[in-house]
Amino acid sequence: MEENSREDNDIVIEGMMGYERKDSGMSVDEYGAMIKEPLLVKNRINTTSQIAIVGANVCPIESLDYEIIENELFKQDWRSRKKSEIFHYVVLKWTLALLIGLGTGLVGFFNNMAVENLAGFKLLLTNNLMLKDKYFQGFAAYAGCNLVLAIAAAALCAYIAPAAAGSGIPEVKAYLNGVDAHSILAPSTLFVKIFGSIFGVAAGFVVGKEGPMVHTGACIANLLGQGGSRKYHLTWRWLRYFKNDRDRRDLITCGAAAGVAAAFRAPVGGVLFALEEAASWWRSALLWRTFFTTAVVAVVLRGLIEFCRGGNCGLFGEGGLIMFDVNSAKTTYSTADLLAVIFLGVIGGILGSLYNYFVDKVLRAYSIVNERGPAFKVLLVITISLLTSCCSYGLPWLSKCIPCPAYLEERCPTIGRSGNYKNFQCPPNHYNDLASLFLNTNDDAIRNLLSSGNSKEFHLYTLLVFFVAIYFLGIITYGIAVPSGLFIPVILAGSSYGRLVGMLLGSLSDLDVGLFALLGAASFLGGTMRMTVSLCVILLELTNDLLMLPLVMLVLLISKTVADSFNHGVYDQIVKMKGLPYMEAHAEPYMRHLVASDVVSGPLITFSGVEKVGNIYHALKITRHNGFPVIDEPPFSEAPELCGLVLRSHLLVLLKAKRFTKQRVMTGSDTVRMFKAHDFAKAGSGKGVKFEDLDINEGEMEMFVDLHPITNTSPYTVVETMSLAKAAVLFREVGLRHLCVVPKTTGRPPIVGILTRHDFMPEHILGLYPHIKPHK
Repeated sequence: MEENSREDNDIVIEGMMGYERKDSGMSVDEYGAMIKEPLLVKNRINTTSQIAIVGANVCPIESLDYEIIENELFKQDWRSRKKSEIFHYVVLKWTLALLIGLGTGLVGFFNNMAVENLAGFKLLLTNNLMLKDKYFQGFAAYAGCNLVLAIAAAALCAYIAPAAAGSGIPEVKAYLNGVDAHSILAPSTLFVKIFGSIFGVAAGFVVGKEGPMVHTGACIANLLGQGGSRKYHLTWRWLRYFKNDRDRRDLITCGAAAGVAAAFRAPVGGVLFALEEAASWWRSALLWRTFFTTAVVAVVLRGLIEFCRGGNCGLFGEGGLIMFDVNSAKTTYSTADLLAVIFLGVIGGILGSLYNYFVDKVLRAYSIVNERGPAFKVLLVITISLLTSCCSYGLPWLSKCIPCPAYLEERCPTIGRSGNYKNFQCPPNHYNDLASLFLNTNDDAIRNLLSSGNSKEFHLYTLLVFFVAIYFLGIITYGIAVPSGLFIPVILAGSSYGRLVGMLLGSLSDLDVGLFALLGAASFLGGTMRMTVSLCVILLELTNDLLMLPLVMLVLLISKTVADSFNHGVYDQIVKMKGLPYMEAHAEPYMRHLVASDVVSGPLITFSGVEKVGNIYHALKITRHNGFPVIDEPPFSEAPELCGLVLRSHLLVLLKAKRFTKQRVMTGSDTVRMFKAHDFAKAGSGKGVKFEDLDINEGEMEMFVDLHPITNTSPYTVVETMSLAKAAVLFREVGLRHLCVVPKTTGRPPIVGILTRHDFMPEHILGLYPHIKPHK
C-alpha cells in the first residue's frame, strides 16, 4: 500500500536525510550514512507524510494539483457556463491582478515609510547624543533600539508564524513548482512578514526587505485567490472559479513579480524575476497579467512618493521612483575598462560561490539552535543584534576624519537629517566616512557607495573594512528568526569592493568609481543569485543608467559562469536544504539508465468503478494517498481497464454526502444532478473536508457508491518502459501530481503503479539503487 502517492507515505527528512521505504530493507541510519547529512538530523521520524523544514519547524508537505481534472462533473460545469459567466471569469482575473498590484504597492510603501522613520528616529537619537559627547549613552541608545526592534521581529516569527522567517523566495519558488508546504502563504505569515521585515530592517540587521516583499506579494495573491471565506461571510459565487491550484498559481506568480516591483521599484525587473527565477511554468497570457500587476505597483508607488515629497511622510520620500540615480557619471569605456569589468566578474563569481557555501554552513549550524524552541530562536536573534550593533558603532572609531569637500551644495557634516556625511566623533567641517556607511539605513548606504563625482569620498581602508564586515554579517544574519532578504546585503558588499577596485585603478580607467560600485554589485549578485536577465534589468531600473547595459550584461554573465563551476545558486541551495522536493527543468543523467517501472512499487490500492463504501473508508483511514486508480471490471466493462484516477479530496466530499446505494449499480446521472463541480473545488487553507469529518455507520459500510462521475477519465499515463529521464521531464513540464504507469504487454493488470514527485527525487532513487553514482 505504497505507490498511490509516495510523497505521502515515505520519509524524506530535510531533503537529504534518512529515507526509509517499507520494501527497501534499508534503514534510516544506513541511508543517512550513504547520503550527505541535511539541515536537521535528530528525531525526525514521520511515517505518514513527506516532510520539510519551514521556518526551522518540521512540517508535512503536499503537492499541488495543477492538472485539469476531466470528469463528468467538470464537463457538465464547463458546458453549463454561459457567455456572461466566462466574461465575468476573465474580468475577475484582471481585477484580482489589479488588487494584487494595489495591495503589494501599498504594503511596499508602508514598509519603506516605517523603516525610514523607525531607523531615522534611532539614528538621530544616537547622533544627538554623540554631538553632546555622550558616546556611551549614544551606544546604549543605538544598541537598545536595535535590540527592542530585533526582539519584536524575532518574537513574531518564533511564536506566531515561523514560516515568515528568512527570505521566503525559496518557499514561493517551490510553491510555483508544485510544492505546498504548511502555512507558507497563510494570513498569519503575511502579517508577520510585513511587520517582522519592518522591525528587522529598522533594527540595523544586514538584511533587506526585497526577499520578504516577494513572499508578501505571494501571500497577498494567495489571500485574494482563496475564493472568499464562508467563516467571515465574504463569499461571492463568481469566486468559486478560482478554487483550484492552476488559477492560484497564476495569481501567486503575479504576486511574486509585484513584490520585486515594490521592493526595487522595478516593474519590468519584477516580471523578468518571476519568469527567470520564481515560476516553473509560463505562458503569454500570464506575461500580460504579470506586467499589468507590476505596472499598477509602479503607479501606486509613484503617486505615494509624490505625496511624500511635501514632507507628509516623515523621513521617507527621497529618491523618487529611481532609488539610486547614478546617471550623472560619464559612461565611456575603453579596452582597459573591459578588462577591469572581466576582473570584477571573476571576483564576483568567486566571492559569490564562497558566500553561498558559508550561508549553507551557517544555516545548518543555526538549525541546531532553532530546533530547541522559540526561546532559543529569540536568544540567537539577540546575540546577532548585539554583535551587529557593536560592529556598526565600534568600527567607525577606526576611521580617520575627512575634511568636508569645499564644493558641496549640501551641509557637511549632515546634522539632524539623513545624508552622506556623518559627523560621528569628528570636529566641525569634518565627517567620518565609515560612519556614513554603518550608521545609515541600508538604502542610504548603497546610495552613498553608488554616488558619482567624488572619488575621495571614502578611504580605501574604509571600503575594505566595510566590505569584510558586511560580507560576514550578512552570512551570519541570514537564518535567524527574522524576515531577511539577501539582495541588499549582497548589493552592499558588491558595491563596496566594486568602488574599491575603481579607486585602485584610478587614472587607468575612464569609468567613475560610482559605476565601478554598480558593476561590483552586479558581479556579486550574479555570483550568489545566478540570475542574469532579471538582475540586469533590475539594476538598470534602480540606477536609471541605460548606458551601462553592455557592461552590466558582461559582468553578470562572467560572474554566473564562474560561480556555477563551484556550487548552485543560493535559493536553489536553500530549497534543497529545506527538503522541498523541487523538480528541476532537466533530468539527472543517471535517470537515463532507469525506466519508469524501476521506481514504482506495489501493491497498489485501487478501486472499482462502483466500490463498497467500507473499502474506500478503510483505504482513506490507513493511508495518506492523494490519488487512487479506478479500474472498471465486468459487468461494467468487457475486461479490466483503467477508468481513470480519483482524488482523495473528492472521495471525502462524496462520502460525507452519503449518496450510497444498496446495490452495486451505476448512478452517475443521479450524482451529476445532486452535485455541482464547485462542491469538489479546492477549499481555502485547511477548510476542506477531512477524514475525521466522516461519520459512517456499520450499515453504510456495506453499501456502494459510484465513482465514475468524480473520476478523472484522462489521467496522464506513460508506458512502463519509458526512461525515467523522459518521464521526469514530462512530469515537470505538464505540472503533474500523479503520473500513471501502464503495462507494455497485454494480459496484465491495467496499471503498474503511479509516479509522484517523490519518485523523481535523488534521495529516493539512490536509496533504491545505491550502486548508482550521481554526477556532481
